[in-house]
Amino acid sequence: MSLTLSQLAERSPGARVHGTGETVVDEVYYDSRRVRPGGLFVAVPGLRENGLRYVDAARERGAVAVAAEAPASAPIPWVQVPSAREALAAFSAALLGDPAEQLDLVGVTGTNGKTTTAWMIEAALARAGRTPGLVGTVQHRIAGRAEAASHTTPESSDLQMLFRAMVDAGCDSAAVEVSSHALELKRVHNCRFRVAVFTNLSRDHLDLHGDMDGYFRAKRTLFSRLLRDDGVAVINADDARASELAAASRGRVLTYSLESDADLTAARLSLGLDRTTFAVRTPRGEHAVTTPLIGRFNVRNLLAAFGACLALELDPDVLAEALGDFQGAPGRMERIHAGQDFAVIVDYAHTDEALRCLLETVRELAPSRLITVFGCGGDRDKSKRPLMGAVAARLSDAVVLTNDNPRSEPPESILEEIQRGLNGGRATERLVIPDRRDAIARAFEMAGPGDAVVIAGKGHETQQVLRDRSVPFDDRQVARQQLARLPARTGKA
Repeated sequence: MSLTLSQLAERSPGARVHGTGETVVDEVYYDSRRVRPGGLFVAVPGLRENGLRYVDAARERGAVAVAAEAPASAPIPWVQVPSAREALAAFSAALLGDPAEQLDLVGVTGTNGKTTTAWMIEAALARAGRTPGLVGTVQHRIAGRAEAASHTTPESSDLQMLFRAMVDAGCDSAAVEVSSHALELKRVHNCRFRVAVFTNLSRDHLDLHGDMDGYFRAKRTLFSRLLRDDGVAVINADDARASELAAASRGRVLTYSLESDADLTAARLSLGLDRTTFAVRTPRGEHAVTTPLIGRFNVRNLLAAFGACLALELDPDVLAEALGDFQGAPGRMERIHAGQDFAVIVDYAHTDEALRCLLETVRELAPSRLITVFGCGGDRDKSKRPLMGAVAARLSDAVVLTNDNPRSEPPESILEEIQRGLNGGRATERLVIPDRRDAIARAFEMAGPGDAVVIAGKGHETQQVLRDRSVPFDDRQVARQQLARLPARTGKA
């Protein structure tokens, strides 16, 4: 649909139009390289560059108007807005017919567990007869059809286009992973959520937020976007920030816990290497679940998903069945089995808290030895590197440090910073093998019957990002290749 610049300006409180307000706009862009004739270019202040630098480039590609926080600086219709990021979200929604308003949105935020929880919610909605979409780290899904994902939560205009595609495909709901970046950078501005889920908060993204309080404030904004009348906050009561978040929530609160009284809890929990069984206790009764997912944190994820779906008024018996059949999200505690007599687990854990939860989960399943392969990404929060080293040394019997996605940083510098945390702990073997393929192969050579090898940090990713290029690299595929090269050793793992 098309709207005039004046009509769009009405969607941004405090906006002022300079020039011809009757200029007709067909689409909104934040990337000057994508501008087409008839488009409005929103000059977004970036983390490294300001979009104002690209106004002339956008005009050359056919932009008919510009929106920016700065006063007009070019001979083109211009709308000055208080926040370019909020305007981008509002203008995109308006031009696409406000598709988010036609979906029951379930937002999932937290440091760990977002992906698995969102995938669980999508699976339960589909089993209950709904037609859900999914926005997430691994992929986006539109009525079951998968699309590649470049960000956990896309830029606001791209997100609105996803919602439009979902509505056009018949979707009535969407599970959305909502990252702290998305909240800080207004990517979900103009979205009102029926349900908001909080999984946990631990150290991550301090390069953007500055400190843990700033990180929490970003997460908290999701709960101010709940629908006032029937919005529900589903909160992990075991997290230290739970009560503060509940007090700030705009909607009704449902809590879940493995450690204390809550609205949803797990009874008669039995953990194993091949399955987990327990009963979900809810305000609507008790429901038995048997799941192939392993570990306590997956029980928490399941309780979170159960709570979100109860908030959408789904049948709890259908939920128990759907979540019991759920096989897991790619690269999240994913087991790789090629007939070997030791366990191999690939996981996305890339923070000290996520690594701790992962390794404690595997230790609880009593392997003979636990061998951990991991690194840290470049151009990201450096403070977590020695912390991750300390966690690995404390909980592993052997540690193999390797490259993750070094990006523009020297890999040896990253590895040195991780090694600062390796003092102490139970690990008796500590190797540094920068080549990730060689590191995985060496860990498999070290493994004996009944051991567990954990490959952490990249999970579902299919590329390794180097200084000047990205190269194909999938931990799961590489693990299968290296397992195939081992001498025949079969057994249950």
